Amino acid sequence: MFTGFFYTLRDEKVPVTPTEWMTLMEALDRGLAGASLSGFYYLARAVLVKSEAYYDRFDLAFRRYFDGIETSEKLAGQVAKWLENSLPPLKVDPSGRIPFSDWSLEDLKKQLEERLAEQKEEHHGGSRWIGTGGTSPFGHSGYHPAGLRIGGQSVNRSAVKVAAERRYRDFRNDDTLNTRQFEVALRKLRQLSRNDEKPPDMLNLDKTIDATCRKGGMLELVWDRPRKNTVKVILMMDSGGSMNPYARLCSQLFQAASKVNHFKDIKFYYFHNCVYDRLFNDPFCLVKNSVRTIDVLRDLDSSYRLIMVGDASMAPSELLMVGGALDWGVENDEPGESWLRRLAGHFTHSVWLNPIPEYMWPPVGERSYDTIGIIRGIFPMFELTVEGLERAVAKLKVSK
Repeated sequence: MFTGFFYTLRDEKVPVTPTEWMTLMEALDRGLAGASLSGFYYLARAVLVKSEAYYDRFDLAFRRYFDGIETSEKLAGQVAKWLENSLPPLKVDPSGRIPFSDWSLEDLKKQLEERLAEQKEEHHGGSRWIGTGGTSPFGHSGYHPAGLRIGGQSVNRSAVKVAAERRYRDFRNDDTLNTRQFEVALRKLRQLSRNDEKPPDMLNLDKTIDATCRKGGMLELVWDRPRKNTVKVILMMDSGGSMNPYARLCSQLFQAASKVNHFKDIKFYYFHNCVYDRLFNDPFCLVKNSVRTIDVLRDLDSSYRLIMVGDASMAPSELLMVGGALDWGVENDEPGESWLRRLAGHFTHSVWLNPIPEYMWPPVGERSYDTIGIIRGIFPMFELTVEGLERAVAKLKVSK
């Protein structure tokens, strides 16, 4: 039953397993869908979707598979006059609902064409003809578990219409971060605050007493890792130029990160297109408010987690040539690539977050003209999305 829907979900990258699918079939067999397409929509989503991040993908798959339930406006116009004098919406007692069963959209369309060829006048309250207030699969204000609504208002809201609204677009974990998703993103950042790498050197008195009692009085010391936060983070953000379209996004990321109190220390620096011998303390990238990059490397030890944020897009000369910096008054004696490699070599836990979708990135190490490919060979690069940030956090927990 609905096997095609299973594969449509897979096509939309909703992680549905055969076990979950069989659970849905069992739920349908027990009548939990409420004998309606809307009921099936909510039941299927509840059973098959593991995370709100997949709600939008589920809606897209549902719309693809069941698209066409709502009859087109052109066809609705042919029978509009028949439906002008409609009956009140039909209220169906739960005991009178038809058991849910499989059905074919193509068969319904064929039946509608046959009704249009046969029906010569309006009809209301019946079970066959195009009309209102009845149990026919064609018309509106009636009841049928799988029909084509023509005109009128949806009484129970069409499941396909609900899916088409895409109310859960912001929940996708492959969408670019926005205001609503920063809370999710910061939850991912909080994972860095765990002291998984520190040795357990703090005595847990309660667990020690419990363990000692379980051993009949033989002393058993239980040690925990310290609760004090030891994670330190550096956030370096590209500012200006090709990053202007992402300025609001980066500003929100900065504001959210600056409020985080889950780290022992967090530093913010800015650069324009590429890092050279100076880093800037604000997004205006003025030399008078800058620090030497070599001083940052000297003052901050390698235990800091480095997060680079930028589109990695610039002229190849800016990355590969001495004197390639575009900023007036900046004369870089070393190529930007050298400084990036120096940063990546010093901070053994480092990642690069890119707002450009991953499918647009060139292969790693591409040296012809695309700087994204070159930088991907220096830093592990991830999309600036919830999913990308989650992967980046996992990478930051281990050294290269």
